[in-house]
Amino acid sequence: MMSWLGFERSVALRFLREGRMQTVLIIVGVAAGVAVIAYISALINGLQSNTLNKTLGAQAHVTLRAPDNVVIPAAAVASGTNYLTDTQARAQRLRSVANWQALVPLLERTPGIAAVSPMMAGAGLALRGEATQAISLMGVDLDRYDRIVGLRGKVVSGVARLGPGEAIVGRELASDLGLRVGDRMTVQTASVSDFVRVTALVDLGVRELNRRTVIVPLRAAQNLLALPGGATTIDLALTDVWTAQTQADELRRQLPYKVESWQESNAQLVSALNAQSVSTALIRGVVLAVVVLGIASVLVVSVVQKSREIGILRAMGATRAQVLRIFLVQGAVVGALGSVLGLALAVAMIWLFSNFVRGSDGLPLFVITLAPALALQVALVATVCGVLAAIAPARRAAAMDPAQAIRI
Repeated sequence: MMSWLGFERSVALRFLREGRMQTVLIIVGVAAGVAVIAYISALINGLQSNTLNKTLGAQAHVTLRAPDNVVIPAAAVASGTNYLTDTQARAQRLRSVANWQALVPLLERTPGIAAVSPMMAGAGLALRGEATQAISLMGVDLDRYDRIVGLRGKVVSGVARLGPGEAIVGRELASDLGLRVGDRMTVQTASVSDFVRVTALVDLGVRELNRRTVIVPLRAAQNLLALPGGATTIDLALTDVWTAQTQADELRRQLPYKVESWQESNAQLVSALNAQSVSTALIRGVVLAVVVLGIASVLVVSVVQKSREIGILRAMGATRAQVLRIFLVQGAVVGALGSVLGLALAVAMIWLFSNFVRGSDGLPLFVITLAPALALQVALVATVCGVLAAIAPARRAAAMDPAQAIRI
């Protein structure tokens, strides 16, 4: 009595060994396809992760602001009445988020929000000697703001500290003003000016941000911008950055504030990321189709070459189902072996990229890794495709008449 698992496996492996050259070629073909899929997927994931880290490394996932000042009509216009008017838009001034002190703990208790940081932001000038630079002045609570953008991890010189009369500046601005850690400079706004001592230089990942950013304590910014006790924005960091739009829509329905997600403020970036994802999916689909066709074509040839053997097996008592499973096992074996070899090739390609592709600064362009979950997914998909590719040849082999097959 033949055990179906042992019988099908032994016959399938024997057929593969007898057609050694065909087997090697199709396994190499599957390996090439798996390597391309795994490498491209890891590359795009690494590129998108690097892009997101640089983009979101200096901004919040969701921001809340006071609504814009608008002109309210003096009276409603009656239907069918011609009404001539010239309404001039109101100039926007710094406005504090109403009741932000009570809003912060409420937001911190909201599911999905990982950190909340009030900020006082406005324009100003930085002066040192004869040098003057326009700046973006930001007043923050350092501990809270660090949980939003990881500011302490961006320090290139000094120690991030924001006591009274202290400031953290972008390294490009420090270079323009000739500043080093411990130096003093004047921060001037439309209403007042003050001296601050530089405690740290930071690299925010964007040259223009580094050229204009000055970070001071929240209370100092409130005094400099003439908005005591105010906060112009509330920054939110989320546990999942891709839920930012959903979270922003929900907050917009609940709160009377201007709410903006990072997807809305970086619409072109989101479009580019979506285009990359679609392109990757198309490449994976085309490569998988080529792999399936390759396996199917080799197994079809194998069915023709093994017609006599199939007829003899049927004459000896092998059922149509057993013959069908023989070729399905062949497809699974080819897919599995090709997957293992392809993943090894993908790891080698990733290693070559990481060690030999460098940027102008001599460092790797970005980090890419083949995540175990991604590797397992690619291997399973390739193996399943191997089985699917074997269905048509297997059905053809199972449908053979034993007498005619033996006479061929």
